[in-house]
Amino acid sequence: MVRLMDRDPWKLSQSGRRKQDYGPKVNFRKQKLKMGDFRGLPSFSREVVQRMGLYPGLEGFQPVEQCNLDYSPERGSAIDPHLDDAWLWGERLVSLNLLSPTVVSMCREAPGSLLLSSAPAAGPEAYADCLIAPSRSVLCQEVEVAIPVPCRSLLVLAGAARHQWTHAIHRRHIEARRVCATFRELSAEFCPGGRQQEVGHELLQIALSFQGRPV
Repeated sequence: MVRLMDRDPWKLSQSGRRKQDYGPKVNFRKQKLKMGDFRGLPSFSREVVQRMGLYPGLEGFQPVEQCNLDYSPERGSAIDPHLDDAWLWGERLVSLNLLSPTVVSMCREAPGSLLLSSAPAAGPEAYADCLIAPSRSVLCQEVEVAIPVPCRSLLVLAGAARHQWTHAIHRRHIEARRVCATFRELSAEFCPGGRQQEVGHELLQIALSFQGRPV
């Protein structure tokens, strides 16, 4: 997949990253979009999208946008803590991690505290068989959850992880070239029964034609 990506140009992005976009032109602040030169997701993603739908929690996942991001330690690549838009993009954000492992850092910038528990000595698998009482209360702003993301793994953000916890990748966690392909589905407003269902239908038809080039 990365060899096929590299046949097309990469555009310089923020924080030392390069990117390729397959999606409509969107002004999130004004909540407007244009089809522009969007001709669909790339052909080499067809099989990946089909396989996604076989996993629990990804049933019916129909991506309408794909964004490839290229991280490099030489460029000091990173991405600041953020929440993805929820006007156009729907519940599940799905990222395929390629070439090298990394760490996704999750934070919750909210008032109040979180109740933390100590990890069991036997390892994470011990959580399945026992109840662990919270050991201490910590302010939300002081908590950062580090999620190891192996090479060729699929990361899905949904629920609280999608809407309440920001996600970021720090420079120190980019030790070799890393390429991430992120797929996004439509929000309810653009799905059947939503206010902009016709626009959503058109977007999906284009996206799932798999005839796209980076826009």
